[in-house]
Amino acid sequence: MKRVFDLFQMKSLSKFCCVALSLLSVCVILSGCGMDLAERKVVFTTGFEKDEVFRIEDSVCTIQEIMVYLINTQNGYENTFGSEIWQKETDNGTVESQLKESILAKVAQIKAMNLLATDMGIELDESEIEKAAQAASEYYSSLTDADIAVMHGVSQDTIQQIYSEYALADKLYDYIIRDINPEISDDEARTITVEQILIKTYEYNASGEKVPFNDSKKSTALARMKSVKNQLIDGASFEELQDNYNEADEATISFGKGEKEEAYEKAAFNLGNGEVSNIVETSEGYVLIKCLSTFNREETQVNKVRIVADRKREVFGQQYDAFVETLNKELNENLWNEVSISSNEEATTSSLWDVYGNYFE
Repeated sequence: MKRVFDLFQMKSLSKFCCVALSLLSVCVILSGCGMDLAERKVVFTTGFEKDEVFRIEDSVCTIQEIMVYLINTQNGYENTFGSEIWQKETDNGTVESQLKESILAKVAQIKAMNLLATDMGIELDESEIEKAAQAASEYYSSLTDADIAVMHGVSQDTIQQIYSEYALADKLYDYIIRDINPEISDDEARTITVEQILIKTYEYNASGEKVPFNDSKKSTALARMKSVKNQLIDGASFEELQDNYNEADEATISFGKGEKEEAYEKAAFNLGNGEVSNIVETSEGYVLIKCLSTFNREETQVNKVRIVADRKREVFGQQYDAFVETLNKELNENLWNEVSISSNEEATTSSLWDVYGNYFE
């Protein structure tokens, strides 16, 4: 399931909740894709069947489908972080409210991707349909009466529909990104590791907004950095000066091309092992950079994976965005507002995607 869930970045949560969401693969995958239901153009709260949460064109999502996603994700959270997590506050509300929005966005994208697959003539073959049926049978047989009850009486057919739609979305994604070259050269992905000393040229006002220094304060910051540079020339160790002067959040960082400001990156990538840059001016302030490694093989391999993933997302996003902009979206707000985390401790199912992975990965 990871390919579809990783298509788009997660909404901003607190650091704690971002980690939780990442671990459980719960992403807000419609952000920036022209189909965010939070920015819907058309909303109807009448004219829906009693169990319909939303429609995209003629594709319908029912309360049973939403609850299958929600309960499995809820229990996955609680297995790791405990049930008290739901009322923790984030920058955008409680963890429960953010989880609901991420589930809504996730299911909406899968529905939209299925519409695009139909438009492109892509469908599951007989073996894939059979896999979805077998997976649904296995998962459904694992459910207790309590599980089924909190999922509004979900049927095995609905589970099979969820698996089939997900498999088709995955197949569509693979088809669209089929021509992406997965081979990335070491030079293109080269990641270096540096130490840094930063003297900031900004401060925060009472509203928490970043405010650049005026000329006088900026001159003072530059003078401090020149003093640091002179101490380094006189024989002080870089690490000792870091301890005394560095205002950066991190003393040691690894990064690849295109990840830092141009001035910072140009200075850093021109250093040899152990060399220190001249004073570099960035939007954050004045910085000295010491190169620890001109080629971090482990981080370079990680960066290759990131570059390929970014290219895939970009190629997919271009085609997906254009398609989604043409679609009509309708949300049953009355029913959606009734959706909530389950308080039934006997409903413990969390294996929906584990079972899917046994058949499709």
